[in-house]
Formats: sequence, structure tokens, C-alpha cells
Amino acid sequence: MVGTTSELGGETTRARRGECKTPGGKLVAVSVDVDEAGHMTSCRIDGDFFIEGTNEACDALLRDLERALICGEPVGETIARHNGARLVGTDAQAIETAFARATNQSGYVHGTAGHGADDSRGTIVHDANGYDTNASDMWKRWEALARELVVVRDHPRLPAEQMAIDERWAREVAAGTRPATLRFWEWAAPCVVIGRFQSEPDEVNLDVARELGFSVVRRCTGGGAMFIEPGNTLTYSLYAPLWFVEGIDIEESYRLCDHWLVETLRKLNIDVRFSGLNDIASQSGKIGGAAQRRFPRPRMGCDGALEDAGRGMGAVLHHVTLSYDIDARKMSRVLNTSREKMSDKAVKSAVKRVDPLKRQTGLTREELVDYLIGEFGVPGREDDLI
Repeated sequence: MVGTTSELGGETTRARRGECKTPGGKLVAVSVDVDEAGHMTSCRIDGDFFIEGTNEACDALLRDLERALICGEPVGETIARHNGARLVGTDAQAIETAFARATNQSGYVHGTAGHGADDSRGTIVHDANGYDTNASDMWKRWEALARELVVVRDHPRLPAEQMAIDERWAREVAAGTRPATLRFWEWAAPCVVIGRFQSEPDEVNLDVARELGFSVVRRCTGGGAMFIEPGNTLTYSLYAPLWFVEGIDIEESYRLCDHWLVETLRKLNIDVRFSGLNDIASQSGKIGGAAQRRFPRPRMGCDGALEDAGRGMGAVLHHVTLSYDIDARKMSRVLNTSREKMSDKAVKSAVKRVDPLKRQTGLTREELVDYLIGEFGVPGREDDLI
């Protein structure tokens, strides 16, 4: 538990924060404000977890969970009431544990959260090398998608523009006005990209980031913070119609969307495997991470405005950032990585946890991008619809 003190309206309040990392899953944090008398005045939930649903449904779930914690209501029952939003990577038990740590209640052991070692609920089964047990179905889906896929090698963009483009293209694919697209990003400036549900001051050392010229932007998907320097990372987004992930759950869809990447890197004799919910790793450490969100097809409302219908074509946005030649020590200065977040990792240092592709492939970044694009048999190009 950590705490900070501030003064609001002449009253002193103390912010307390508790965290809980689900083994094999994601981190959830609860911050509570208490007054001088020890009474709770507010509660906030953040973390690198995911929530599937519309913006309104996701926000409603979080606000209801915060209210339930303050009122002492069961978190599991609160989650069950929200059929339009689904938590991914965390659960009621982890949220309650983070809250207990924030409020300094007893009975919880650091780093365990009461979870068992088996975190396989709802996930696809893999063998020892991280291969899917249903790889043939994944290739069939990719073969069908490749027939309509447009591959884009984009020009450098500033971080804020990247975030806007990413969501806009996903919504356009959902509406049927843009074909399925695989976009390879180019960065015009360094930045930290935080997940949709993360707390900026808790994830980023803002003073150091500002000193080193890093802006902080928020993406439209959940997950953790991404440390970006132009030329040192490789980022791409897949914007695919929802039929591509039809009939499989969200956990399995991560494996599907990254299946081509893992298999392509293995052709370079890299020991690549899936790790946890959304990471891509080798024996030596993490190579990259993914985030994902599904968008319903928009429809025209009575007033002529577009509104989410939850049916029709729809789209899945899946984006990945890979470490090419990342400065892990600088990253450790800019990002705040808590002990709890590393509690289920084999290594306890974020610096040692990164395994860049430059070291493993010997290729320049341009050669590596060319190689990945070449997997689809088409040259990369900038989309004239940008």
C-alpha cells in the first residue's frame, strides 16, 4: 500500500493505493481518499486490465464497481449486473484484494491475492512451446482475411495523431467504409502510450518523461504502458472485420491475431511464444505486447447521428508494439513499475525482462519490417484513403 497527502477545500485528505496482480493476468489498482477522521471520501479503479464493451458500458461498470467498494457491496454481483461489459485479465477477487490493501485491511498475502496457480479459465490450450492446439483453424481464418487485406507502411506521425488514426480506422472498418487493413506505424517523436484504464501519474514518472522529451498519450484499448522511441520499436495495427474472430473468446483472439507474427518470427529461428494474456516473449524475456478492442457497426439514429448498434459487420482492432532496440534503462526511469506488477515474473527487473529483436535477428529495423510485410506477398504502401 502507498499513500499521499493533499489538501482540498481546507481539509486534509490521504490517498491510499493498493494493487493486485492476477497470476498470468493483469494488474488492478484501487486508490481511495480518506479524510482526517479516516472516512472514505472517494474510490478509483485503474490498471492494465481490459474491458470489452462500448465506452458507455465500460465507464458504467467502473463507476458501479467504485460505488460498490465504497458501499461494501459484493464486487462479483456488481460485475454480473453489467451484461454489456466484460472484464478481461482481472476479476472480482483481485479488485477486492487491491481495495483491501488500499484500506489496510488484514488477511491478504502480498503477491498471491488468493488466486491459485491455474489461470487457464477461458483461454486456449497451448503446448510447451506456446503453439495453439487449433493452429489449422487459425491459418484458415488468416488465409480468408489475406484475400481482402490491405497492407500499409505508414509515414511518421506524432503520438496524438497515431491514437486518433488508430481508433478512426477501426471504426471505418466496423462501418464497412475501409477494407481490412494491416498498418505498420512510424513514430515522429518519443512518447509513452498508456492503456485506456491506467492512471497516468501512477504509470509514468512525469518529471523524468518531460525532461527527456516524452509526451504521454492514452490509447483506446486497455493493457499496459508502451515506451516508444522512433526507430527503437516496431508497432503495427490490424483492423479486421468481426467475422475474423467470430466464435472464439477474447483470450483466444489474441493468439489468432498474433498467429502470423509468431510463425513468421519463428522462421528467423527466434524462440517466440505467447506469454500470459497478451505478451509475446522468448526464453530471454518479453519481446512485445498486444492490446485489443472490438467495435460494433455504427448505425444512423433518428437525429441523423451515428450510434453504436452492437450488430452488423463491426471490427476488431488489434495492435502490437515490439521491442527492436529499446533503451531498457531509460525506460525504467520513465515508467513506474511496481513490485506487485512483477510479482509473478521469473525476473524482478523490468530492464532484464526485455529481449530486443535487433539482438536476436541481426537485421536492421527496415529489413525486419520488409520481412514481416513480405509474409503477405504484397509491398507495403501508404493508403491513399489516409
